[in-house]
Amino acid sequence: MKSYGVVWIACTAALLVAGCAGLGDVAGLGAGAAASTGYVTTSQAESIARSAQDIARSAEDLTPEQEYYIGRSVGAVILDSYDPWDEQEANRYLNLLGQSLALASDRPELFGGYRFQILDTEEINAFATPSGLIFVSRGMLRLTGSEDDVAAILAHEIGHIEHQHGVKAIRTSRLTTAFSSSAMTAVELAGPEEVAALTRTFDDSISDITDTLVSSGYSRGAEREADLAALRILARAGYDQSGLVRVLQAMDEVWAAGGPGFLSTHPDPQDRIDDIRSAIETGSGSAAPAATQSVRQNRYRATLGDV
Repeated sequence: MKSYGVVWIACTAALLVAGCAGLGDVAGLGAGAAASTGYVTTSQAESIARSAQDIARSAEDLTPEQEYYIGRSVGAVILDSYDPWDEQEANRYLNLLGQSLALASDRPELFGGYRFQILDTEEINAFATPSGLIFVSRGMLRLTGSEDDVAAILAHEIGHIEHQHGVKAIRTSRLTTAFSSSAMTAVELAGPEEVAALTRTFDDSISDITDTLVSSGYSRGAEREADLAALRILARAGYDQSGLVRVLQAMDEVWAAGGPGFLSTHPDPQDRIDDIRSAIETGSGSAAPAATQSVRQNRYRATLGDV
């Protein structure tokens, strides 16, 4: 039985080297060779080849459950680098606001739902994992002056999840191999050394997506998609779309002064501001009534005034 697992691990390794396109052929050859040497029967070899094709297909689309567990792992790595800010009321406020915005998005439901957490760091940044876990730094929140501004930050991060930017980065690092149902079968059949190899592959892939979020950042195209999604979400939820412009202007001022964070993980704020203003001009967003604005501002000051 261990030899059967070895064949499976070899097929999985072939995917890591050759990518999804040639997996079926590579695995088929490997299974055929195993059958010819007596490691597995012809029937088992055919089953391996069919399942290898399943890997190639499943690597194109992660299930919500897989996305959730991947995102949890990424979130754990982020929390290993940043301390959470344990201010209960502030985090509760962020979650209430974030949940209402998520309901206005094109992906209102996730396997594990949306969760929002403030990070205790002066760095100016925010991260959204594929599972719906969204982190916002205290440094980022200090750039805001209203609930509309905070809503703009959260809507932008929800936009990344809506467009599955994190998942796409994971696909680039071929993480889906470790989470395909067929690869899980391989783990059940493999010996300790093969399981350890798959574990290392998974760990390395988690590091890849975390590096994308924390270090290299998304492309300008991905940021623009998230910005446009944010404008749509803000309009649906009745928030001022210009909050996104104000936050980016504040980021631009800090950038010009050489402040901490986001320098390597975001495109030039001014480029994004120009695109956003153009989109707002052609959009249909409207400001909330003055009474609503007053309630929001009081709520914002009461919970994030000392952030």
